[in-house]
Amino acid sequence: MSGILGRKIGMTSIYDENGKNIPCTVIEAGPCVVTQVRTKENDGYEAIQLAFEEKKDKHTTKALKGHFKKAGTTPKRLLSEFTRFEEKKKFGDIVDVTVFNEGEFVDVKGTSKGKGFQGVVKRYNFKGVNDATHGQHNRLRAPGSIGASSYPSRVFKGMRMAGRTGGDTVKVLNLQVMKIVPEKNLLVVKGSVPGPNNSYVKIERWS
Repeated sequence: MSGILGRKIGMTSIYDENGKNIPCTVIEAGPCVVTQVRTKENDGYEAIQLAFEEKKDKHTTKALKGHFKKAGTTPKRLLSEFTRFEEKKKFGDIVDVTVFNEGEFVDVKGTSKGKGFQGVVKRYNFKGVNDATHGQHNRLRAPGSIGASSYPSRVFKGMRMAGRTGGDTVKVLNLQVMKIVPEKNLLVVKGSVPGPNNSYVKIERWS
């Protein structure tokens, strides 16, 4: 599985050869530095760790400073592992957007937009009481009953109720790579990816 770390820039649209307008997301993908190489002998599995985006030295712990110094690079902000990487990598190697090819499909993982505390209509698309008739008052967006009384005398776990919405790890599968701009480290994929603009994403390609 090859992959790279990046940042969501925003959405745009491009036209295909048939003149169809295709909504796309622009991602600044890399360049990333290999900061750790895991092997079966030492770690029990094979993987490489990639680091993305510069970070101020004063905001980096001493342990991480030593970690980055071993790889011969400056402190980075985002770290993530990729298992079964197609190409053999060593400490300090650079991984850029050219690991992908136009036309292939990738998975993009990110953190969805946080929407704070929301009611059931916003969170789970409950319909509510649309017609305020038959004595209904102030119940248009209420969740309704949530269980029986004497038995089981409790609320079952997993009941759809109001609560914090968004801010979850979401992976969108099989997004086609529409365009690659190596000189600007840009990756243009078809469709939308989770998270707001300037949020971090992880792009993976399964072989």
